[in-house]
Amino acid sequence: MAEPHVITALVKKRGELAGQIDHAQCVVRQLVIDLDNLDSAIHLFDPSIELQEIKARPVPPRHQAFRGKVSRIVLAALRNASKPITAQDIAQHVMAERGLNSADAKLLRLIGKRVGACLRHHRSKGVLRSAKGEGQRLVWEMVEMKRKYDISGLGITRQTC
Repeated sequence: MAEPHVITALVKKRGELAGQIDHAQCVVRQLVIDLDNLDSAIHLFDPSIELQEIKARPVPPRHQAFRGKVSRIVLAALRNASKPITAQDIAQHVMAERGLNSADAKLLRLIGKRVGACLRHHRSKGVLRSAKGEGQRLVWEMVEMKRKYDISGLGITRQTC
């Protein structure tokens, strides 16, 4: 016969899974109601539309960003920094800006890798530079851009490296 603590653990796990299923069913029920309401609204504007022909779009993971979003946050953080900062600090800033849980170590590591790739990309373009910081860490800062020409009459300036 199985040990009592094994059975207790399995019963507890079964209860958790059953609770997750109940919650998921409630979510699905609400999504079906929302979809029906949306279908009704679409039919108000175009009664002849075939709703079955509208393909479902996959939902990206919550931590994925639109193209260029991480770069914009990284560059803004470096522009606003008073001194060179580490990639870890920038990753924390990116997570805060995007409303992600910075206590999630696995997600922080993933965002850190994306920030590192972004930093290296912009360094290769001459926009950023890195230097040795404390220990083995690199610190990052913006490269001062020289103005190639000034069209002050139009209020436009063009910056190049």
